[in-house]
Amino acid sequence: MDSTALKEAHRLVRDAQPDSTRVRLHRAISWLNRAEQEDQDTDARFLFLWIALNAAYAQEFGFENAEREQLRRFFEALLAHDRQGSLQDILFKQFPGPIRTLIGNRFVYARFWKALREHDSSNRWAERFATDQRSALQAVVERRTEVVLSIVLDRLYVLRNQLVHGGATWDSQANRAQLRDGAAILGQLVPAILQLMLQDGAPELGEVAYPMLPG
Repeated sequence: MDSTALKEAHRLVRDAQPDSTRVRLHRAISWLNRAEQEDQDTDARFLFLWIALNAAYAQEFGFENAEREQLRRFFEALLAHDRQGSLQDILFKQFPGPIRTLIGNRFVYARFWKALREHDSSNRWAERFATDQRSALQAVVERRTEVVLSIVLDRLYVLRNQLVHGGATWDSQANRAQLRDGAAILGQLVPAILQLMLQDGAPELGEVAYPMLPG
């Protein structure tokens, strides 16, 4: 379902939704629509999709660990609501190759960059990376959706940070593969997420970080 179809579906149910859910969906669909228009600039498409995701779930900003925990809880609630397995299908039917590539890419692994910043030559990050990679690939084999989704979002969060905090060059060839994969995965996940949020019985996510105010 694209942003136009989502907007029409939202129009039919928004009057019955809590204010916070209505605002989340209105904002997220608008950013998804902008992302859909960006078919040349992968950096911009990825960022617009991430903003759409933020609009859907975030309650408070400023603390990385708290934000990642919000994201984890958000997907936990959505997966419990996803009775048709739409998120599982995206991970295991549409993107098994790109997901395995992300799992094996040290450049979207937070501990790699932390070791580099701290001049840690112990190679502990590489040992942990190998262990995490084996565990992640086992989760893919076992189709453990919640685990794989968490790992994928962790990797994409590193990529998001590189862009948002100026840690990458626009249109750089150094990160094209992970950006293309990341934008493709988010381009399917975000509409599926918003479609789940439109359904009856969708989890309520609490107040938005920046509510709409009169005037």
